[in-house]
Amino acid sequence: MKYISNKIVCGALSMVTLLGATSCGNDFLKEDAGHLYSDALLEDEAGALKMAAGLYGNIRWHFGYEWAYGITLYGCDEFTNGADLTAEPWNTYDNRLNPQDCTPALGAANKNCPAVSALWDQMYYGISTANLIISKADNVTKEDSRNKALGEAHFLRGYNYYRLFCQYGGVVLETEPANGTVKKSFTRASEEETLNLIIDDFENAYKMLPKDKWRGNGTWTKYTAAHFLAKALLYRQSERCASWASKYDKATDLNRAISLCDEVIAACPLASDYWDLYAKWTGIDCPNEGLDEILMAAEHNEDKTTQGRFGNRTYNYFDPQFSNFSGGWVQRGQYIGGMDFQRCRPTEYAYSVYDNVNDARMWKTFKTVYGLNHAAKKDADVISQNGITADQVPDLGDEGIIFILNKKSDARFDGNPYGTFGRGGDVHSFVNPLTGKWVPNAFVTFQDGKYVLNTYTGNPSTSNVFCGINKTADGSRTGEKGDAHRDVIMARSGETYLVKAECQVRMGNYQEAINTVNVLRARGQWKKGEDRSYYTDGSMAFLKSDGGITDNSTAASITPKKNKDKSGKQLTNAEAYAYSMTHTNTYYLSTGIAETTDASDLQIKSYTQLPAEDEAILKEIGATSDYDRMLNFVFNERTRELLGEWNRWDELARTGLLVKRAKAFNPEAAPNVQDRHMYRPIPQKFIDTLQNEDGTNLSDADKKAWQNPGY
Repeated sequence: MKYISNKIVCGALSMVTLLGATSCGNDFLKEDAGHLYSDALLEDEAGALKMAAGLYGNIRWHFGYEWAYGITLYGCDEFTNGADLTAEPWNTYDNRLNPQDCTPALGAANKNCPAVSALWDQMYYGISTANLIISKADNVTKEDSRNKALGEAHFLRGYNYYRLFCQYGGVVLETEPANGTVKKSFTRASEEETLNLIIDDFENAYKMLPKDKWRGNGTWTKYTAAHFLAKALLYRQSERCASWASKYDKATDLNRAISLCDEVIAACPLASDYWDLYAKWTGIDCPNEGLDEILMAAEHNEDKTTQGRFGNRTYNYFDPQFSNFSGGWVQRGQYIGGMDFQRCRPTEYAYSVYDNVNDARMWKTFKTVYGLNHAAKKDADVISQNGITADQVPDLGDEGIIFILNKKSDARFDGNPYGTFGRGGDVHSFVNPLTGKWVPNAFVTFQDGKYVLNTYTGNPSTSNVFCGINKTADGSRTGEKGDAHRDVIMARSGETYLVKAECQVRMGNYQEAINTVNVLRARGQWKKGEDRSYYTDGSMAFLKSDGGITDNSTAASITPKKNKDKSGKQLTNAEAYAYSMTHTNTYYLSTGIAETTDASDLQIKSYTQLPAEDEAILKEIGATSDYDRMLNFVFNERTRELLGEWNRWDELARTGLLVKRAKAFNPEAAPNVQDRHMYRPIPQKFIDTLQNEDGTNLSDADKKAWQNPGY
């Protein structure tokens, strides 16, 4: 089959050329473009390790463009689309999500719509290189080096097949290098065969990979393999495999997965504070990127090999379109860690699932305040247009945009006692009772017992107003649309706890699952003495004086945007940053509680008495049995711990919860999502190039047999 063969055969060695010419140690991602490597590279220890290092480049693909969120976060319960409709078919499951790659000619909003063939192509690209290493590794006589190279190759092949399996089901299994052969006849493996190969690869990686991060941050270790091996064993006992999983002893699989999780948990402890994983990112290769909790990350830095075509673009996807709706009061720039591309809009569920008083993870994840960084109107106009007094007019550094993350039962804002809410371009009168200042953009989540955060623009289904998350914010960018430099976490032991808890649920050990989850919840509690109104995110990397490793190279430059004070003086980027990053949140305004520095308590005493947030969600989806309640509880906890961390679709499809939860919590997905959507369509461009073994073309019936049901 020419298309995929060319991808694999041509891709393997070019990948080594571009990404594999590396040295061992902390700089193993650096490029030495002066060397070209071939199979001969695998004849000695140093060459084998260099070629294995090239495998790491393959995982950066996942975060280069729109597919990062389209195939992992859209169409689920946590996020829906904003007003930008680039990847809309992946969220709405309309007829544009079909075996053809969606282009503008076929109804896509623009040419950046994620292709259904994108993951397929790129995963086989990495598999090909892994196969080459595995086939040649016996030439390396030194056992330690051979095992390291083999371990990395088995891990990437297992990981890539895992991603393919999660999305497509059974796929083509290629375990030998192509060696220049153009192959057009393939057999599609069953789901069972595919998952068993994945388990075997992760087993081999687990046995061969060292325990230490011998290459530096980002190294795949024994514990990385253990985490994914546990996930694969759990998958085999999950709902999507129910038709054949009885061949494998449930207790054996789940107990082994729990044992692996315990091994990871013991060796890779949680970061002491949830802040440290994402929000307190202080700059390129900062210490927090080396946290023990991080099991796998797509490495990025200032080096040119980690930028460009598959550079880190994830900072684009989680912010609302603040520069558009703010009325000019909040301008965008590299001094704000995220771009306002408004791709991923949290659903009502994503806000409601948190205990907004006691769960610090909510306030260390959501960005609820944007500082006013441009004097958009004269004071007199603000006073006359919005009906406020002179002392209520804000200045630079005051609140420019706020999101009040309150609860549905909160009646404090019913009847607008503090003024009306609205966007910067709309007349409204909200004055924050805690500051005494009018807020140019003020939004409440619930009012009069209704969800209203999606109503501040014309169409609630495509609102550009929402409270976004900060896990990808990067203040080291040197241009608004330049590549980010921070690593993207792909697995961490925080998730390992949740894998263990789900295994315990599946074995009927519900209280043990609660005890496991309580460890995560203990980390998520407010600590005694903690300032609950404080906020930070990766924007802090912009200035050394604010905790960054160094000043951004553009800090002293004049902002290319409006950014002016009330006298008309144009700001520098450093000044715009200082006004934008207020280091405050809306905690007290959102909760209405008295100021406190006491510790909070998130501990659950019994699986029969779940938190109120969970009970409301379980009632919404009709989960009544102990098993259904606890399985869905684990997925609620996955949201609280892992919101936006690139695997929600895979996990919901695995458990058969995708359709039910999407229908309940994603209004844009609800009308179209069906059981068939628990699988993606096999790319038509792949099927169309297949031939029979005798060289004849496939019949229409043969092609249909290759496709997943319903497409």
